[in-house]
Amino acid sequence: MRLPDAPSLYAASADPVPVYPTLAEPVSADVAIIGGGYTGLSAALHLAERGVDAVVVEANSVGWGASGRNGGQMHSGQRRDQDWLAAQFSPDDARRLWRLGEEAKALTLGLIARHRIDCDWRLGLIEAVHKPRLVAEERAYVETLRRDYGYEAVEWLDREAVSAAIGTDRYFGGRLDNGAGHLDPLKFARGLARAAAKAGARIFEGTRATRVAKSGRWMVETDKGRVTADTVILAGNGYIEGIDDETDARVMPIDNYILATAPIGAGRPGGLIPGGAAVSDTRFVVYYFRPTADGRLIFGGGESYARSERTDIAAFVTRHLLTIYPQLKGTRVDYAWGGRLAITMRRLPFVRRLRPGVYVAAGYSGQGVALAPFAGKLIADAIAGDASRFDAFAALPCPPFPGGRLLRYPALVAGMSWYALRDRL
Repeated sequence: MRLPDAPSLYAASADPVPVYPTLAEPVSADVAIIGGGYTGLSAALHLAERGVDAVVVEANSVGWGASGRNGGQMHSGQRRDQDWLAAQFSPDDARRLWRLGEEAKALTLGLIARHRIDCDWRLGLIEAVHKPRLVAEERAYVETLRRDYGYEAVEWLDREAVSAAIGTDRYFGGRLDNGAGHLDPLKFARGLARAAAKAGARIFEGTRATRVAKSGRWMVETDKGRVTADTVILAGNGYIEGIDDETDARVMPIDNYILATAPIGAGRPGGLIPGGAAVSDTRFVVYYFRPTADGRLIFGGGESYARSERTDIAAFVTRHLLTIYPQLKGTRVDYAWGGRLAITMRRLPFVRRLRPGVYVAAGYSGQGVALAPFAGKLIADAIAGDASRFDAFAALPCPPFPGGRLLRYPALVAGMSWYALRDRL
């Protein structure tokens, strides 16, 4: 049985969409894809466009998980910045990963344009600096991007400029990226599904995968029947625990929470964020927010590592909101919801060929609006015979979380509590 959509602004404001059927009998395909989010839908679309018979099984409805609940922000690069990548790997590797990140953004924008996906795309994203001691480092990073990567779309905002741009004095500077931006994530996910189905992919909703096994060909067992295929793609991100042990050890689901205010004129002259950019900040446990097309403010902040969803989401997120916008005290909150993203130890995606004929892409660590559709395409490319860019991601080290199945969550909570404390110091 498929679960209802999250009580989000996105679900409440989305146009009606086709309900894809539930699997009713065993089917056979070239490729079976587990998960109807950005990764799985992009893979299905790019495979179907090549004439490959692709089947998507989704436990609930397309875009039900993180793809339809997230903050809608599309950033440049990777989750880790270029200085970190150059230090951890090499300057050449950092440049290669930057180029892949730019390709990922271009793919998302290309999909929106090519398939005429109406998802409220808007340019502009500010990375706001929350501590004075970080200003020099962040300002230097703008120069690094311009000088070493030829990225001219980024500029530095001093404290006065960032305060005017965001509508609060809580930040000490910021990096305005005019090559990044934001969108309605559920509209984008549903648009991808329509494009994939039109190209010939078969999508089955309300069909939960329970096991992947091999008997000649690969078999995806579901609660509604079996899909037999030559190749399987695990594309469930934070919702795919229990299918593959290697993935479970390296991809950690965490819950994050968002609210949407009543319309307050955000993103318009005289309102908060009058230029319409999205904002995220330099906290380790990041605050992220943006105006919507109808003048609301969407604000995300606070994470949970418990395995049950909070029941006080509006109050929980409002506490964080008021630290940035105290003037919004008493503003009505119309929607509040949670969702499950997935992180990795190094905050770089886990993209692998797990064994011959089985691929996985997960753990985008908050960078999924660009990287998840891109990973889906790279897997489709690899299946079609061009694994060059897939291999660049697959080569990134992705160690397992310490503590094993029993202790990794307590270890994560301890570590994240330290980082949350450091954010406040």
